[in-house]
Amino acid sequence: MYRVALSAGLLVTLGACGLSTNSISSGFADSSYSTGSTTTSSLGASSNYGSQTSDRSQSADKPVQLAKLDDKAPKGSYERAPTGALSDRDYSHTALDAEKARDLINQYRHDKGLKPLKLDAELTAAAKAHSRDLAKWDRISHYGSDGSNPWDRVKRTGYHARLAAENVGTGQVDFQEVLRGWKQSPGHNKNLLLPDATQMGIALVSDPRTEFKSFWTLVIGAPM
Repeated sequence: MYRVALSAGLLVTLGACGLSTNSISSGFADSSYSTGSTTTSSLGASSNYGSQTSDRSQSADKPVQLAKLDDKAPKGSYERAPTGALSDRDYSHTALDAEKARDLINQYRHDKGLKPLKLDAELTAAAKAHSRDLAKWDRISHYGSDGSNPWDRVKRTGYHARLAAENVGTGQVDFQEVLRGWKQSPGHNKNLLLPDATQMGIALVSDPRTEFKSFWTLVIGAPM
């Protein structure tokens, strides 16, 4: 089994998972929220930021770890697909219907007694930017190639977040597969079921030239 466990301490708990039944876990922990990492059975990653102040991620008492522009992300914070690992899967019909994805997430939240999420243009822009970046570098991570973290990317769109969370998936053929994997992962599932969340943005970038093939990003949030 191909298995890698990665961890580091910084601002947020992240979980990443590996191809098919294989798994990767990667995390950054802020002790004021949670610590450790999560492991799931489909390729993806989860990140959760909660804050009453928009500049928490720039806290002066915590070192800020940034990606190098020529090296995509800090060592230990990203993972690549093994060469040819997904070559036997058919991605010719891989597509995203954002409204259907929203409805599937909201049905899941409804079943758990939670309020629905509305699609938000700014959160969608943050999701699109990250999916494009992941596809460009053919990797899975919560760090952008410019060193940005999920909170940074949400703020860049002009969204004034009280809460922001990010799930990432790579290699899935359709959204049903992505969502199924997220539900099975404690970290991803926690983000799907954030009780205070009110809005979401979702994006897909498909690139058959890459090893990961598909790059899904979900951003869930609530405004100030």
